[in-house]
Amino acid sequence: MEKLLVLTLMVARVCGCGLPTHPPVVERVVAGVDVRPHSWPWQVSLQSDSRGRWSHVCGGTLITAAWVLTAAHCISSSRYNYSVEVGKHSLEASEENSMVRRASQMVTHENYNIFLSRNDIALIKLSSPVLLSDTIMPACLPQPHAVLPHGTACYVTGWGRLSTDGPMADILQQARLLVVGRDTCSQPDWWGVLATDKMVCAGDDGVSAGCNGDSGGPLNCQNPNGTWSVHGVVSFGSGQGCNVTQKPTVFTQVSSYMDWINKVMSSY
Repeated sequence: MEKLLVLTLMVARVCGCGLPTHPPVVERVVAGVDVRPHSWPWQVSLQSDSRGRWSHVCGGTLITAAWVLTAAHCISSSRYNYSVEVGKHSLEASEENSMVRRASQMVTHENYNIFLSRNDIALIKLSSPVLLSDTIMPACLPQPHAVLPHGTACYVTGWGRLSTDGPMADILQQARLLVVGRDTCSQPDWWGVLATDKMVCAGDDGVSAGCNGDSGGPLNCQNPNGTWSVHGVVSFGSGQGCNVTQKPTVFTQVSSYMDWINKVMSSY
């Protein structure tokens, strides 16, 4: 069994997804904490150009050297200049191993519904592939139609606000979230009909990812072989604040869109 695990980890490194050189420190915390530098090497910062100044608007996930997964609501039809910064730990500091790429293609799901947050998923093709390294690595993708069991522990990462109406984080944050099964999340006093079978709910244990700036970022869940897959894309949370009882963060369920992801990436 030990030899099999070693072989599995070696294969994961060769395939180049979801196995950080600097593993994250995964603890049972009840609030966001600074991450170990470069322990989530697929986390990206989606930035827009406003009056000549680039600023962080959303998170995203590097899924290949040339493609980033994010939320459809992060992409505005009125803004045409977007860039993606990879390999970042601090948004403010100049970091030697980070890279910036312009967005050459931005593809939102054709059935995205902004009012109901349905199909809130998008793909960004980078102007040129990034160089993969210890600090820049794609996340793995889940099996098609995989559903996370209620109570599964995953981690959300991002540079969103540290509290309701609070400052944006400079250092990348991580928070442990427990998956809330759809039977619970779709109850009337939870998210009701807004929670569909193409979404993942996670949180409601004192922490969520509903703060501005976390949108589009990944819900990272560890596989039995030690690799990490992006099972969710931060879609929406409560309008009443970052952490509201019975209003866990709602993520677009990546496994429901594997056919769409593969189709888009093969078309551009």
